[in-house]
Amino acid sequence: MTRPLKHLTGHLVLAVFGVIALVPLLLVLINSFKSNAEVLESPFGLPAQVGLENFVTAWTYGGFGPGFLNSILLTGTTVLVVLICSSLAGYVLAGQKVRRWPAIMVYFTMAMTVPIQLFIFPLYSVVASLDLTDNPAVVGVILAAVNMPFATFMMRTFFLNVPAELEEAALMDGVSTFQLVTRVLLPLVRPGLITVGVIVGLNAWNEFLISSTFLQNPSAQTLTLGFLTMNGTFSTDIGTMMAGALILIVPVLAVFIALQRYVVDGMAAGAVKG
Repeated sequence: MTRPLKHLTGHLVLAVFGVIALVPLLLVLINSFKSNAEVLESPFGLPAQVGLENFVTAWTYGGFGPGFLNSILLTGTTVLVVLICSSLAGYVLAGQKVRRWPAIMVYFTMAMTVPIQLFIFPLYSVVASLDLTDNPAVVGVILAAVNMPFATFMMRTFFLNVPAELEEAALMDGVSTFQLVTRVLLPLVRPGLITVGVIVGLNAWNEFLISSTFLQNPSAQTLTLGFLTMNGTFSTDIGTMMAGALILIVPVLAVFIALQRYVVDGMAAGAVKG
């Protein structure tokens, strides 16, 4: 097989997979503008009339107004805590600056394999005793702890790719450790920070199990939980459900599209060393 033919075959395969991935999203978009009767009659057809009635209904009955703010608070808290803690831990572990660091790496590996379901009830008991339930920021901290092992592994890999000579030269110039990390190293591992932030942010935005456990009050629920409450009321109104799903999907899809180049570059850079 010639080289141009190989490139053409590869592009055709990627195009097929791209279409397969986009078709469900396209169906959600088309059906979100239809009435339930139109969806049942022709799920693959275009809507007879484009209107925003389904979106208004989904936004109102799903509590998407406060849910949107709660989701931003929860996701922002998770990403902020993860980036601060994992970058510092990754720097320390990459430079082997603590004693028995291999044992710490084993601990992080074990933490990644333990299912969160084992800790839900003891954790809820502690949070409830401190009267911190129905607080999206608190749930964000919990989700940050859940994502911390993965994020630390990722950031350690990025710090390993920074030349040791650069760190030594900066220290010889008289910078402090804090200045070294914040002014020299963090700008160099920015692709890693963006990659970790996007991955953790997507997980936090779509998270259900922990949020549904700790956020019982409707005023504190996220978009994901608001969409779940719609399922009981509008389970037979597919158009409204599709509109609610689109409201839930669009923010994360927009963020991912805007940062996808940095995520791809970051994943490639982080795969150089382990």
